Amino acid sequence: MPEPSASSSDPVEDESKRLPRPVVALLAALFLTSFASVGQVTILGKQVFDMTGRPFDLGMLGLAEFLPAFVLAPVTGSVADSFDRRRVYAISLAGEAVFSLGLWAYVATGPTALWPIFVLVVLFGVARAFVAPSSRALPIDLAPTHLVERVVALRSLSYQAGTISGPVLFGLAFLLGRSVPYLVATTGFVAAVGALVFVGPTAVARLARATGYRQALRDATDGLRLMRRAPILSGAITLDLFAVLLGGAVALLPAIATQRLNVGAVGLGWLRATIGIGAGCAALTLSFRPLRRRVGPVLLAAVAVFGVATIALGFTRNFVVACAALFVLAAADAVSVFIRATLVPLATPEEMRGRVLAVENVFIGASNELGAVESGLAAQWLGLVPAVVGGGVGTILVVIGFWFWVPALRNVNRFAEARVDHG
Repeated sequence: MPEPSASSSDPVEDESKRLPRPVVALLAALFLTSFASVGQVTILGKQVFDMTGRPFDLGMLGLAEFLPAFVLAPVTGSVADSFDRRRVYAISLAGEAVFSLGLWAYVATGPTALWPIFVLVVLFGVARAFVAPSSRALPIDLAPTHLVERVVALRSLSYQAGTISGPVLFGLAFLLGRSVPYLVATTGFVAAVGALVFVGPTAVARLARATGYRQALRDATDGLRLMRRAPILSGAITLDLFAVLLGGAVALLPAIATQRLNVGAVGLGWLRATIGIGAGCAALTLSFRPLRRRVGPVLLAAVAVFGVATIALGFTRNFVVACAALFVLAAADAVSVFIRATLVPLATPEEMRGRVLAVENVFIGASNELGAVESGLAAQWLGLVPAVVGGGVGTILVVIGFWFWVPALRNVNRFAEARVDHG
């Protein structure tokens, strides 16, 4: 009887490489979440800028999105560690759907006042604050140990697929009516809740402590103490904070599209989608060839490339060049996000992931939404081009500083080095 050839596939090995069904369902929910949220925020930016024509209001929109995450960080992290993260994610998505429906109802009236939009955005941000730590911890909770890097890359790919399709389809929906995109967003969030039905509970240890805001503050302080004791953890998070805080040009895309590139809602949708395409290409590459060596230097190089591409975006008046700059910017950012999304959970005990990721979400919110505030104020006071170009230059200076002042991050070679005992 002939021996099986060496090239024959091993069923046991094939099974070990297959993604568990709960992971697949979670990836679908993550795609739908990013599709709805990124598409909606793209149209919200255009809606606000069309109503006032002021970059400052784009910054205030970012502030409205950030404040709930900042105020509720102690509570959201504790909740994600104390309860089934799948249920926390689903309930929070349902809240996002309700407030998106509120935006649809208000915009359908042909509004002239901004404050109801900001109120609804703040309420949406409350739900989003609970989404972040639970949804970001779940991929690590569900992934088999030998598939962690692959699942993290696929998580990023699912998110980026939503950021590609969302802005394009929402831009087209905007042509059908200014309120239509918010109805599409509501549908997307509801569908994401449906996908989570197929994600079973995990065996992750739960936080068993007294409840209340004071206890939640103590729990959040535990997360901060852990970050302070782990220089790799704190370095990765603060690098993202300072770099994207300065390089928050994406928030100014509605102004760039109108004032620099002379394109409308569809053109803006494609600009925002280009970010998803660039990040998606990087995520797809990482899903097939996960980064395994020179993690720290690659992280710093990716952030530097992000800064260079931001400078190019600030100077150009050409739509194609702007798309190319956004593609490179987003690809570099996706590499940075992949590294941080792998380092941070691995460097955190599983029973503390919700708290640490909630604190990190404040930093991410600060770098994105507060970056939008900084960019909006700078564009209002200095002009659009100086604001964008200056942010790119500042990002490069931050990378240089981290290279010399945070050697623990620069010297990380493999992800496994982040897996330390915090007991």
